Amino acid sequence: MQNSGDLDTPEEIAEMVRRFYQDVAQDDLLGPVFNDVAQVDWPEHLPKLTAFWCRALLGIEGYVGNPFRSHALINAQSPFTMAHFERWLELFTDTVSTGWVGPGADRALELAHNVARVHSSQLIGGSELRWATA
Repeated sequence: MQNSGDLDTPEEIAEMVRRFYQDVAQDDLLGPVFNDVAQVDWPEHLPKLTAFWCRALLGIEGYVGNPFRSHALINAQSPFTMAHFERWLELFTDTVSTGWVGPGADRALELAHNVARVHSSQLIGGSELRWATA
């Protein structure tokens, strides 16, 4: 797949989020967590995820939510393992690196590593992720 841009527009971010979560939903490890445990309504959830990444990467207002609380509720139903966070980060890295390049893509990878590190630490007391560097 060709690099299509630098995740520097809402349209680029929406496309990245769509590709990434399509892979997540079909993943053997992550799919059941999202589809069966969390019962994610993808048409409703993708715009929220896009808004989160647009705020994080472009400073665009519009995201409302508490990602940590949502993940904590899922963790209470079906505990996460370090493998979940490592796989999420692996898929995210693969999605971004095969579709985008530049400072925006680099920021997205850095933020994803931080999100995975903080959430794994807070939710499971995880030590360092195996994917500790972008």
